[in-house]
Amino acid sequence: MPLPHDLCARVQNAFRARHAKIVVDHNTQNLGILSILLRAGFVSNVTRGTITAPAPEEFHAAGEAQRRIWASLKYRDDRPVLHNMELISKPSKRVFMDVSELRMICSGRRAQTVKPLGMGEIAVVRTKDKENEWLEAREALQLRLSGEVVCRAR
Repeated sequence: MPLPHDLCARVQNAFRARHAKIVVDHNTQNLGILSILLRAGFVSNVTRGTITAPAPEEFHAAGEAQRRIWASLKYRDDRPVLHNMELISKPSKRVFMDVSELRMICSGRRAQTVKPLGMGEIAVVRTKDKENEWLEAREALQLRLSGEVVCRAR
């Protein structure tokens, strides 16, 4: 399983460099995190494609090594919508939270070493449920699913 720090760094650096789109490797982790960013309004479009272009029709014909995910970044008044994206759970120290701890960070209180979520801020949670593997913290709280808090975006 690839580490999410690569995706966090790519997204944050692309926003800082004012790129219109980013291209990342195609895997379930990147697709899950980018779909959460799409639902939260940080990116405007997520499309499957190849190395050369975002073309879903070419995606299925391409080999596994050629498949990519293209995401269109979102700007408002020539300023990036996403200001900061950082890891919470690191390879050296994984951060797992149960439902009560997720409720604490979503309602403005610290849990373990994680600061509470502010206004317009999201946290990405990876659960053990295969149907809902990648969720935003508030969605995981509604479904009463615990898991690993991977990263946060604001």
